Amino acid sequence: MGRVKEPQKVLLFSGIIATKAYLEKAEELLKDVFGEVVLSTPVIPFVHTSYYEEEMGSGLFRKWVAFSRLIDPGEIAGIKHLTNRMEDEYSKDFRRVFNLDPGYISLQNMVLVTTKSYSHRIYLRDGIYGEVTLIYRKKEGFTPLEWTYPDYREKIALDFFNRARKILKEKLKKEKKNAKDNG
Repeated sequence: MGRVKEPQKVLLFSGIIATKAYLEKAEELLKDVFGEVVLSTPVIPFVHTSYYEEEMGSGLFRKWVAFSRLIDPGEIAGIKHLTNRMEDEYSKDFRRVFNLDPGYISLQNMVLVTTKSYSHRIYLRDGIYGEVTLIYRKKEGFTPLEWTYPDYREKIALDFFNRARKILKEKLKKEKKNAKDNG
C-alpha cells in the first residue's frame, strides 16, 4: 500500500491574452496577488485562433509569466476562481478585456486549469478541471501532447516552461537544504 504524503511544491504561472492596452494591466494585477514575477516571455501576437476576438476584439497578444512563490498544487483550483473574478471585475459591458490562464509547473509536467470538462481533463474541485498540457522528458524537455493548444507547442512557450522548470528545481533544492539546515 502506498503511503499518503505531502505533494511536492510547484511553480505557479499564468498565461495572459489581451490587447496591448490591457496586457500590462493584467500582469500588474497578477503581480499584486501572486507576487514577484521570476520569469516572463516577450509579448507575441496571439494568432492561433479567433476564439477570443468577438469578446475582446482583434489584435490580441499573448504572454506567459511565472511567479517566485512556490505553491501546493492543491491550491490551483482556488487560484483559477480568483483569476476568473479578476477577469469579471475588469470586464466592460460583460466582455472580458483579458484572459488569464493559470497553471503550474512540476518537475514532471505542466498543468493548466479550466472550467471546461473534456475527455482528457480531470475534475479537481469547485467546478475546476486540470489538464496535463506538457510532459517532461529527460532528453527532450517539455513535450506537447495530442490536445496541447497550438501556442503552447511553440518554441517560445516550450523554452519558457523548460526555463521555469529549472527555476523550480533550484527553489526545491534550496528549500530542502534550508529544511535540513534548520531541522
